Amino acid sequence: MKSQTQPARTRSAGSRSWRKIAQWAARICLLAWVVTLVASHFVDGLDWWRWLPLGLWLLIGFGVNRRAAEAEERPVTASTVEAVAVAAPVTGRWKALNSPADKVPSHGTRAYGQAYAIDITAEPEDGSRPGFGWWPVARRSEDFPAFGADLLAVADATVVRAEHGQRDHLSRTSWLALAYFFLVEALVRSLGGSRRVIGNHVILDLGEGTYALYAHVRRGSLTVRPGDRVRAGQSLGQCGNSGNSTEPHVHFQLMNTADPDTADGVPFTWRDVGVPHNGETFVVAGAPAPVPGR
Repeated sequence: MKSQTQPARTRSAGSRSWRKIAQWAARICLLAWVVTLVASHFVDGLDWWRWLPLGLWLLIGFGVNRRAAEAEERPVTASTVEAVAVAAPVTGRWKALNSPADKVPSHGTRAYGQAYAIDITAEPEDGSRPGFGWWPVARRSEDFPAFGADLLAVADATVVRAEHGQRDHLSRTSWLALAYFFLVEALVRSLGGSRRVIGNHVILDLGEGTYALYAHVRRGSLTVRPGDRVRAGQSLGQCGNSGNSTEPHVHFQLMNTADPDTADGVPFTWRDVGVPHNGETFVVAGAPAPVPGR
């Protein structure tokens, strides 16, 4: 892998430990809020106390984001800095969502090393990707063209993490399902830490202190294991809908460590594509691999 910039600054052991402790404290505060919220309906005198752990959770989250921003010391958008150049993780026609070309952090948070992360969803010319609305409340993952699409290694690399045991859930592409996603599901997954948020995933060591993470991978689809060497363009698995995902899509990011809990985001650019903006449709040359059963 060739880089257009110096390797991302590596955190000290003390800084990584601080991040871990802060994230665990945030989860404990969130859990305490849920417990006191429920208990307040049965025990008198908890009406005001139940907001204390929620306030602490918000303060810790703000502190983690602020520390991460100071550590990165990067401008506002990925388009204004030199980035690590890698190949695209897919082929075919796709649309970008939550792109770092428009804002950083692209997903509204620097947690889990996703300051420069991007979401992409398959966007066939025939318009077969289901839209968002009131009905149906939820759809099967198989109804979306991204589900089962091949995930490709963006560079010659070593696999350092590979997990594909979590289920692919129904879509959250209606107003009712989206409300459930934000008010219930996202909070519960946050209590489980990064593993539950990113779902099935694979992490590659690209060298020079840079790691690539693919999230929301399809259950049982990974063809690689930790320690495997892969070549650029090699199939790793398939796009799925596991973890904190509203529909089957590819979540891709670069980080400066293999542990999302302590990682800082690293800006990227895809060769021959760049960094597509929100809503931008782009095409990556190459024939997509056939999807079994479709």
